[in-house]
Amino acid sequence: MYFKNQKFLVAGISKSGESSARFLLKRGAEVYLYDDVVSDKISATMAELAALGARPVEEDGLERAISLCDVLVLSPGIPIDNSLPVSFRRQGKCIIGEEELGALFLRATAVAVTGTNGKTTTVSMIDSVLKASGKNSVMCGNIGDPLVGEVEELGFDDFAVIEISSFQLETLSSLRPHVAVITNITEDHLNRHYNMENYIFLKSKILRNLRGSEYAVLNADDKIVASFAEKIRCRVIFFSMEPRSDGVWCENGAVYCEGTRLFSANDMRAGGLHNLYNALAALAVARVLGLDMKIAAQAVCSFKGVRHRIETVCERDGKIYIDDSKGTNVDAAIKAVDCMRRETVLLLGGKDKGYEYYPLFKKIKESRVVHTVLYGENRFRLLSAAQEAGYTSFSLCSDFEMAVKLADHTAKPGQNVLLSPASSSFDEFSGFEERGDAFARLVKGVDESL
Repeated sequence: MYFKNQKFLVAGISKSGESSARFLLKRGAEVYLYDDVVSDKISATMAELAALGARPVEEDGLERAISLCDVLVLSPGIPIDNSLPVSFRRQGKCIIGEEELGALFLRATAVAVTGTNGKTTTVSMIDSVLKASGKNSVMCGNIGDPLVGEVEELGFDDFAVIEISSFQLETLSSLRPHVAVITNITEDHLNRHYNMENYIFLKSKILRNLRGSEYAVLNADDKIVASFAEKIRCRVIFFSMEPRSDGVWCENGAVYCEGTRLFSANDMRAGGLHNLYNALAALAVARVLGLDMKIAAQAVCSFKGVRHRIETVCERDGKIYIDDSKGTNVDAAIKAVDCMRRETVLLLGGKDKGYEYYPLFKKIKESRVVHTVLYGENRFRLLSAAQEAGYTSFSLCSDFEMAVKLADHTAKPGQNVLLSPASSSFDEFSGFEERGDAFARLVKGVDESL
């Protein structure tokens, strides 16, 4: 791209949009800004960028901006079938995302991670392994700072460990990571992608540019993910809970790499089957990169976990409060429920993402969950699924704060209160982080009315 000869419309002035605009302005590009969400934060960001030379666009000036601009830089929060990108596509103009913009100028070795669940933990583990091995590594993409905000600071000897969502993959085409990891694929975001075929296709895009000199790290126990190995031209490293002749696997409670025993699964600080899978993926990446596997194993075993993912917030009045706000789909909530070792009161609800809740309630009936509080925008869909599954131990309320209070009063000493909503947070919050922080404030007794 020749920045001084093209006009860019940055749509969606969130963290990724702001980083894209700053990157383009620094290179002398003519940048237009648009966001259909009006908030104090976005207005303040637009004002800062305008001071640097950007041109904010109001609704009545959008059509003119579309005709003027050559490239649309689309926020991952805006679907590719939104009227704005459709207008660009009809005119044969370029549509990219922030990740694509960053990928075009990335010099560092890229390790890219996608999947339905486990992305953030796997990225964090890989980053910990690289740092323990003496490498300069940065987590970015869907975790940390946007990729485009890091590219200038990263040189050829550095590593960018990039978490990539299906939303970002809609506009990503140039990235060729040295290692691409797919953790798993289950139902998610069907309200945006419409069906599983589209969702699976988007996840597979992370492998599209890989050639014989690159590597795919794939979950052998996930049939969809494992099937990708038949269609790609790069080298494949599998990880699995079943003994194998190659790759990384778990056998009789111990972790092996290429036949060498590394450690006992009980040595890991971050417990649970889901974290064991994440560890296997991270160790497979370490193997590909030629790192010292003893150091990699130590880094994985000492890893504490990530915030808002089955994170113990506090213990009060004999009850343990657990934040799994990051569990935004059915599969993640099932994994969280499987981790419970005490009777549990479960909080479910939020914004619907278009999938079936019946399997979740079937699992809950067989678990240590003794009661479920259904709340949020999708509470009636959850209620219907509970009734269909024959699950009857639930309460129903509208908003999050009341749901937390109800769960707290329902739980008895010796039980858990688990927030694992199996839903997006966007009915009441800006993201799962804000929802998890609100849960922590409430259960720690900051709100004395609890």
